[in-house]
Amino acid sequence: MRSIRIALLGLIALVAGLLTATPAAAAPNFKAPYPCGQQWTYSHHSAEVRQALDFVRTDGASTAGSPVLASSGGTAYRFSQPSGAGNYIAIEHGGGWKTYYFHLASYSVADGAQVSQGQQIGVTGSTGNSSGAHIHYEQLYNGVGQTIAINGQSLAPYPGSYHSKYLTSDNGCGGGTAKYWVDTFANATGYAAADTADAQGVLNAGTNYVYCKVWGAQVGSGNSYNHWWLRTDLDTVYAGKNGRGAYVSAYYLSRWGNDEARDNNGAVIPDC
Repeated sequence: MRSIRIALLGLIALVAGLLTATPAAAAPNFKAPYPCGQQWTYSHHSAEVRQALDFVRTDGASTAGSPVLASSGGTAYRFSQPSGAGNYIAIEHGGGWKTYYFHLASYSVADGAQVSQGQQIGVTGSTGNSSGAHIHYEQLYNGVGQTIAINGQSLAPYPGSYHSKYLTSDNGCGGGTAKYWVDTFANATGYAAADTADAQGVLNAGTNYVYCKVWGAQVGSGNSYNHWWLRTDLDTVYAGKNGRGAYVSAYYLSRWGNDEARDNNGAVIPDC
């Protein structure tokens, strides 16, 4: 009787454990690891681990030096593996979810920093065991590589080479309506995204509003320069283009220094 009672108690404990087990955490709504509006192509190579994808640009701009963005918010950790992943960042998103960003030319955040979705975490490069600039990107759950999904949509089946499949990013596009007023000293061309040659129109010199900022290509003259780009609505829109939510260089702000992006009251313009 005693052995039967012990067996029954064990069975009850097992059933109770199954009933109260924590369910698998839902995946974050991951976005592409590069800026809003940019189209990149991707591929998976047989040597890649954990269902990784490699991304390179297709819009005519150089992949090397392009911003790498957090595909979801979390805690970012910096690592270096010269013989393999090179400079890389791992972001812990909570609930067992993690993303990797390999082969960075440089880091843009401190080790252990809290980052938000769309925030720049590094610069694309070819450090470590790499034959050319690209973003090696992974999504993991409890340490196990997952088929990569962007905006909830799986990118499988993976192509075995570039220029077979493409992905346009909506990461960092923003959506808030808060406006920050700034003075610009000259007419500024607005583009579909930072680091793109796709001109949309012109923001006239004077007092204008902007929504947020993203890091991108350097614009400047002489010793004056700026890497920040400001999301705004343009005054003049080219035929067939979209003037809303375009990007102009913060170089045109009339009262601040290099790589500063502040409004007329001195407040730092938030990241998109």
